[in-house]
Amino acid sequence: MKRRDFLKSSALATAAAVAAPVLASCESTSKAKANLKPAANFDWRDDGTFTILQITDTHYILGDSRSDPCMACVKESIEAVRPDLIIHTGDIIFASPAYEAARTVLAPLSESGIPFAVALGNHDDEYDATRPELYEFIRTMKGCVNLPPKEGVYGCSNDVITLGGEKPDRVFYLFDSGNSVKIKTREDQFSYDYIRGSQIGWYRAHSERFTAANGGTPVPSLAFFHIPLRETGEGVAAGGELVGNNCEASCPSDINSGLLANFLEMGDVEAVVNGHEHDCDYVLNYGPMFYIYGRCTGGGTVYYNLGAEGALGAPIPGCRVFSFKKDEPGFRTWVRILGGEIQQKIYCHDNKISRE
Repeated sequence: MKRRDFLKSSALATAAAVAAPVLASCESTSKAKANLKPAANFDWRDDGTFTILQITDTHYILGDSRSDPCMACVKESIEAVRPDLIIHTGDIIFASPAYEAARTVLAPLSESGIPFAVALGNHDDEYDATRPELYEFIRTMKGCVNLPPKEGVYGCSNDVITLGGEKPDRVFYLFDSGNSVKIKTREDQFSYDYIRGSQIGWYRAHSERFTAANGGTPVPSLAFFHIPLRETGEGVAAGGELVGNNCEASCPSDINSGLLANFLEMGDVEAVVNGHEHDCDYVLNYGPMFYIYGRCTGGGTVYYNLGAEGALGAPIPGCRVFSFKKDEPGFRTWVRILGGEIQQKIYCHDNKISRE
């Protein structure tokens, strides 16, 4: 099933009419004060390394055997990688009951003893819990480091995670990229949501503080969120260097939020990391940015042309790993698929990709 057909058969068309009020309720019900407190502050390992495991698009359905490969992949990946932090970039669940489904698919993260955070996806609020309700439920799980929604900042799962102490060496931003909005630019009359001005202002406030604390030098950062930027597809079309599987067109919002321009102005974010496209797991080097898709961790509950029709045979869920080394520019990343095969092992640094 192609993405366009999948969209039409999903709840997204209905969600378009209600997405804005649902997200707005995060702002109106949150009692948290807008501040610059990080969700978590990590130290480097003794060997000067730090590892993040990205899980994405699990699309878990409680009691559905098609989710079994997903659960196997999540458990195996955590045990094999033993990361310092796990980030789930959204579309955690794919059916009611929302709470029980989220509890089940996130249980391996919670029980691992490894801190984890989520950046919600567009499907996560389409069932029997609103976006703020599901987010608050996830925050109650042991090991989750997400903070309450920020007052006056659009969405729920906007957080900052730092590495290296009070004057961090690395920063990881999580943005809530929302669900959808009504817009008359396509036949469906809806668009995926976009990063809003209040979120960009929140990011800039953090970025300015970190840069000032670092003597005026921006702190190298990565941004994690579900729905990709429009520049991702533009970079592919322009022939940017690409490593990995590109078996589906990028599906961003119809609205360019200007987030990339702000990243470039602040000079800190080196890469944007997304989910959303199940048939893409590539790293794209285009202009001054790396655009990165995680490997779809879901099983057969969703369309998966890579497996059903494309390059990889049977559907094989996986995860993406990011490895950082203190006092070394850039980062290393690779895909680990269920069963242990490592793909796309590369080093992203100084605006170039080195294959390893």
